[in-house]
Amino acid sequence: MARGKRNGILIAGGGLAGCLAALALARHRPDVPFLIVEEDETFGGEAYRLFADADLHGDARDLLEPVVTNRWPGFYTVFPGFSRKLKAEQSGFAAADLHAHMMETLTEKQYRLGTRVVAVREDALVLDGGEELKAEGAIDARGAASLSTLDLFYEASFERDYRFKAPHRVDRPVLIDATGDQTGGLRLMRCIPVAEDRLILADVSLSERAQPDEAAGARLDAYAKARGWQKKAILGERATSRPLPIGGDFAAFWRLGGHRVAKLGLRGGFVHPLTGTTVADAAEMALLLAGQRDFSGEALHDLFAAEARALWKRREPLRAVTAAFAATPAEQRRALAESLARLDAATISRLRADRLGMLDRLRVQKALKGG
Repeated sequence: MARGKRNGILIAGGGLAGCLAALALARHRPDVPFLIVEEDETFGGEAYRLFADADLHGDARDLLEPVVTNRWPGFYTVFPGFSRKLKAEQSGFAAADLHAHMMETLTEKQYRLGTRVVAVREDALVLDGGEELKAEGAIDARGAASLSTLDLFYEASFERDYRFKAPHRVDRPVLIDATGDQTGGLRLMRCIPVAEDRLILADVSLSERAQPDEAAGARLDAYAKARGWQKKAILGERATSRPLPIGGDFAAFWRLGGHRVAKLGLRGGFVHPLTGTTVADAAEMALLLAGQRDFSGEALHDLFAAEARALWKRREPLRAVTAAFAATPAEQRRALAESLARLDAATISRLRADRLGMLDRLRVQKALKGG
């Protein structure tokens, strides 16, 4: 898309939300020119994304289908004296899988890698060095600009991709293993079996602290050793911080991200306030984009601003659950998590999928009260 040309769409940011927007346009709207610009040399960020199939409707699942590399029939939750295997289909993919699909799907004219965007306007991107790209409309999907107007709790995680000397025999993800030390708040281990000899292990804390502590790596090694898994190699590691909104001025948050600029992903507040996941929102918003007829910057801003406001309002019950954790003394948060984990499987599935009904809300409220 040449400098000064004003047709089509510009997308700043090649993380999950930006990539799915581009893939949805490529699949459903081949008539619409677009250009996605990413600062790194690869698309997709660094994360391994795990999601429940129930989180998505059919078209959204179809959009993600070519990227998915792992599937499981359910997951485990483990607490001292209580463990549970739930049947709820899970899927997952790595950032490298998303990058590969982008390179297979897009033409060379539809993307730029290794290019930093310094500003996004309603109908333009300003690149590092001063070059300006213009189009009918522009979307900012680069990640959150500022979260200062929101009240937040955090899921801070340090994860390692382990390869072991023998099969680990974990047949499905362990989403919660809260049997370990609970110093400093709710702390758990998460295990994702990506191959018979590979596990992505994450040391996760839910607290007011935005970053994992320095001992997280040692705890991961100790966890693996205690289960008899002999490490062959560490294929990668990273620290992440998922903000979990519990309140604040959402309208001000949207304005901080760029006045009258369309926004997707975390930059637009499209995040599950209990789990911190963005997969479902990213897929749904990508399909919404592909269904539009007016791609002007103004129209795209109004479209995604309205969706973000509606989700914020609808997700008040989910924010209330996260707020309950924030209001609970650190040493009591594991008991609160266990109470929720003892809910019936259907309610847990709808809670994670953001589809709570009235009876579900009553059950969740009872669990939060220790009932």
